[in-house]
Amino acid sequence: MQIPTKFVILLTFLIAAIQPAEASTRVLPKGKLPDDSRLTEPKDLNGYFPFSPAHSKDQWKKRSEYVKRQIMVSQGLWPLPTRTPLKPVIHGKIDEGDYTIEKVYFESYPGFYVTGNLYRPKKLVGKAPGIICPHGHWKEGRFYDHAPRVRNDIIIGAERFENGGRNHIQARCVQLARMGCVVFSYDMVGYADSKQLSYDLVHRFAKQREHLNKTKDWGFFSPQAEARVQNVMGLFSWNSIRALDFMETLPEVDTKRLAVTGASGGGTQTMLLAAIDDRIALSMPMVMVSTAMQGGCTCENASLLRVNTGNIEFSALFAPRPQIMNSADDWTRELAEKGFPEIQAHYQLLGNKQGVKLIRGEHFKHNYNYVTRAQMYKWVNQHFRLGIKTPILEQDFQFRAEEEITVWNEDHPKPRSGEAFELELVRHLTQDATIVLKPAERSLDEFRRVYGGAWEVLIGRNFADAGNTEWELISKDKQDSFIQMGGLVRNETHQEVIPVTWLYPNDWSGTTTLWLSENGKDGLFGKDGQPVAGVQKLLNAGHTVVGADLFFQGEFLADGKPVTQTRKVENKREFAGYTLGFNHSLFAKRVHDVMTLASFIDGDKHGNKILNIVALDGTGPIATAARAQAGRVVANLVANTKSRRFSQLLDYRHPDFIPGGAKYGDVPGLVALNAPHNTWINERPSGLAYRVYMVAKSGNLTGGSGKRTAGVDWLLKQ
Repeated sequence: MQIPTKFVILLTFLIAAIQPAEASTRVLPKGKLPDDSRLTEPKDLNGYFPFSPAHSKDQWKKRSEYVKRQIMVSQGLWPLPTRTPLKPVIHGKIDEGDYTIEKVYFESYPGFYVTGNLYRPKKLVGKAPGIICPHGHWKEGRFYDHAPRVRNDIIIGAERFENGGRNHIQARCVQLARMGCVVFSYDMVGYADSKQLSYDLVHRFAKQREHLNKTKDWGFFSPQAEARVQNVMGLFSWNSIRALDFMETLPEVDTKRLAVTGASGGGTQTMLLAAIDDRIALSMPMVMVSTAMQGGCTCENASLLRVNTGNIEFSALFAPRPQIMNSADDWTRELAEKGFPEIQAHYQLLGNKQGVKLIRGEHFKHNYNYVTRAQMYKWVNQHFRLGIKTPILEQDFQFRAEEEITVWNEDHPKPRSGEAFELELVRHLTQDATIVLKPAERSLDEFRRVYGGAWEVLIGRNFADAGNTEWELISKDKQDSFIQMGGLVRNETHQEVIPVTWLYPNDWSGTTTLWLSENGKDGLFGKDGQPVAGVQKLLNAGHTVVGADLFFQGEFLADGKPVTQTRKVENKREFAGYTLGFNHSLFAKRVHDVMTLASFIDGDKHGNKILNIVALDGTGPIATAARAQAGRVVANLVANTKSRRFSQLLDYRHPDFIPGGAKYGDVPGLVALNAPHNTWINERPSGLAYRVYMVAKSGNLTGGSGKRTAGVDWLLKQ
């Protein structure tokens, strides 16, 4: 018998009326996004990077330690790699009368060579200062020949001699040698004699290579490399450190008078080396210290490097030691008004206002010309006490072409290069990182210093800096066994907002459990509109349960669809460093949210006694990272860690991707950083996490499996 259509419609309404409605956790009006600073466009290398001097020496001491560590982590240098034998080779001496030029190569890593020329004065009285010179992005580097335009440079007053104008790198090396310094001019990777990794790979990388983007045998620029902070910029920085090591092997070099100077990309390397290596006594970065563009090449960028910092602060790390820099008609043109006054104030705070100098040159294009070099010579003479009569005039010299100064010949053949060598080098970096990290497991304090220090940089915020928080109540509804309240937790310090749902039981025990879910605060409820089983168990036990929309969950999603790829800056190159070198990863931002909530609940005035975190899905690593920062503030953690590993991600735009995550213990490393506090994970405790908990003499790490609420059952027994 056919049922009338009207009856079908009526029956449908009646069935709907007796079905439980889905619970609504929405806080803001539909279509309105939270007023959160993180919803603006991500920052890129062309942003604005000001520096604010510290208010006190103590404040700067804390800040400088962090930024130095941030640089080292970003470069893959935390902790420093194994200093393998340099095996230096010096050959092919050219006698220039009052100085000599020699050809040099040595191994910074096994089989990976630093190449360059060594300039030495013929006559020395006592030990000589040692100066290293990274060259920057001049065509062919130390083989550079600017002959076609050199006469124009002489006419406009930028150069004094044709040879100096043809190659300003040779010019400064020759003049410094004539002044009594030992000078090492070395190649950027991909330039001149350093072609084991090609120029196109190192400086023009644009497209991810599918065959080198995998969980075994990956190449540079791949997500796997980024997850281990293996980058070409780090190769440059390590080569610079090893160049200092090489200089220290030369008996005539005074290791108390070591300096570095370079321009453009060489200026970037100068700043970074001077910031992280205390052996440098004099730093001279040219046309790169700026509040504007921070360096456009792939070799000048690295994930994590400039998040909440920049080149001005990098140069400030060298204070109060003497430093000279210049401006030109490029991104440094505003340095005299923006950046340098702050650097001066910073030097004054540290007791040496005269220790920093700016050479104004906005009427010249991007350069390291004679006008700048002349001031540099004066600076070296003054601070290394060479006793040379001033003014110092640069003299003409014999320009040397590529075939005369190249380090490779029949007796010294070129080393291995290409993709096979790249894979071999990356494997060495991976293996060596394991070796140098291993000693940190010997004590909990050392583990926290090394691994914890790295993770603080990866996350970009510690619990002490979680921020000042405020609560805004928007809705309040009485249910049968609890009160449901909706509102916003505002982080006033960082201008962040978190939509939150609170479920207060009728008989609160003083315990609050933060319930994290991939579905945000909607994860508190099932499709039937009732709290999910684990939440209901907690409510029955008298826990207040809090659900939240972490960044790009729930009410942060304009279209309601989960994020599958994170945002990136406008750049056609598929390089993580262009985005994640200036912005926190989405994973880190979500960890920030959890820390904000933990800080707010911990400081709640309503008598909260115990705070727990439960994360039973993909938010497990986020919760584990946040608790690693919060420590004992979170009494108990229940987290889904099984099958969650950063080392398995093959897209640097994956929502769970975080640079360096795979290097520093992966998810088990985060679990280990929770020691010695109570932690439940849904896998058998083993490996790094187990070892660290044992070192901490704590049995507070528990593994489990089976039903979804097993972790909640464990929690209720604590």
